[in-house]
Amino acid sequence: MPTRESARSDVQILLTGLVFGEQPRWHEGRLWFSDWGTQEVIAADLQGNGEVILEAPSFPCCVDWLPDGRLLLVSARDGLLLRWGTDGSLATHGDLTAASDPPPGNELVVDGRGNAYVNGPGFDMMAGAKFAPGGVALVTPDGSARQVADGIAFPNGMLVTPDNSTLIVADSYGKCLTAFDIAPDGSLSNRRAWADLKDGVPDGICLDADNAVWYGDVPNRRCVRVAEGGEVLETIELDRGCFACALGGADRRTLFMMATEWNGPENMFSEPRTGQVLTVRAPAAGVGWP
Repeated sequence: MPTRESARSDVQILLTGLVFGEQPRWHEGRLWFSDWGTQEVIAADLQGNGEVILEAPSFPCCVDWLPDGRLLLVSARDGLLLRWGTDGSLATHGDLTAASDPPPGNELVVDGRGNAYVNGPGFDMMAGAKFAPGGVALVTPDGSARQVADGIAFPNGMLVTPDNSTLIVADSYGKCLTAFDIAPDGSLSNRRAWADLKDGVPDGICLDADNAVWYGDVPNRRCVRVAEGGEVLETIELDRGCFACALGGADRRTLFMMATEWNGPENMFSEPRTGQVLTVRAPAAGVGWP
């Protein structure tokens, strides 16, 4: 299939005025995402009406859901995976400090069996620390935490295939998508390259029914759809960095893109508010988790 590159005329702005929108998830008829600048978890309908659901205790603040509908929230500063109660309380679901040092706190995905995967780099980028590769931790349904992958240059977006058999991790520094087999106990094995992205810098990712992955690309200001192996199927050019993407809507064929002007980590929360949620019609429906 030939590459399609476009500034697609059907890209629409759903929301604007965000400080730093990240980690979109389609859940119960709305798009949920985090504004890392305000440390708020927000849910918005398809008319652009947003509601602040909760205020996170720290940045980054990533969320996903257990199969029974309970919401999990990463509290990176505390090294904890929290569980949000219907009364608004937050309880510890897993202690990420038991998995690695530093504890992971960047991205979260929960599979269909209730296994929560949390990743993070091996250094504090915001503090200008020396580079070290990162990894992926597993928090099982009983709350125990352990590291299940390491040596990933800068782990970012993650997804799980609909049969719970494969975890795909975006490696931003490695410019690739890396896949692992998932064992019944949640362990990872058979690490392999799912796609070499060449000049692509993947951030947040999602999977569609054609087994293609969409990835947000910040420095190249685009959202890209690739097949396994790395063939580029479509490129949507944007006027600012794309940090993450998700497939949702009634038929899961609306592609949501979190876009923000990027001027380096030292300026990521500065004014003006350039964060947007963009939408476009996708060629295939979303599948798997998130």
